[in-house]
Amino acid sequence: MTTTAVQFEEGVEPAGLTDRQALALLHRMLWSEGFDDRIAGHITARQSDGSLLCTPYGLRWDEVRASDIIRIDRDGRILEGRWPVTTAITLHLVVHKMRSDAVVAVHHHPEWATVWAATRKVPPIYDQLSAFVEDDLVIYDDYSGGVNEWDLAEANVKSMGGSGQALLANHGVLVVATSIAEAHLRCVSLEHRAKLAWRVESLGGGIPLRSEVAAKLARTMRDKGGWPQFFASMARAEMRRDPSVLD
Repeated sequence: MTTTAVQFEEGVEPAGLTDRQALALLHRMLWSEGFDDRIAGHITARQSDGSLLCTPYGLRWDEVRASDIIRIDRDGRILEGRWPVTTAITLHLVVHKMRSDAVVAVHHHPEWATVWAATRKVPPIYDQLSAFVEDDLVIYDDYSGGVNEWDLAEANVKSMGGSGQALLANHGVLVVATSIAEAHLRCVSLEHRAKLAWRVESLGGGIPLRSEVAAKLARTMRDKGGWPQFFASMARAEMRRDPSVLD
């Protein structure tokens, strides 16, 4: 069973990762980037048969291994795996139902992006890493509870339109992507953007990148297919730190 989630150019290592291994690595790598709100947060990756690989509920992201990844159907029922599925899986079921482009979906409460979500403001783009994805960040500004209810989850997803990233007011973030490598870049870029912007604004503000410069940088990364070398370099570091992530 395969998916389009894992795609590396020829010569890019590590090669031959299974989908579960790549997804486990994504959990570990995003944890180190600030997606570390204890056991909260979840990621799904669509498979070719329509089923979803999913975060095991009850584990912190820095302890997830490939064998912990569960597989669920499009109704949220567990097909494979020894761990339960989060009650908030509804958000992902809605994303994958409404967005054909959403191969991978990430929801979490990273520290700096959640600060901006609490203010209901979009952080400006002040440097190139912040601009390495399209400037399509939107805000869903009506927090009325968790995302485990279908109508609330649907409102969150509808608010995104065709965007790939959203700040969920008083809550966290939702990121969608066409691959695991792209999801990694989008999440890293978003949290970096939020952190840098907070620091610049705390000094009284700065001069954001010109919109045409930001757009050019984003196009460059998009043409690279989500910058797989960036994902691969972080994956190698994580594999050196803890080889058991692939188990």
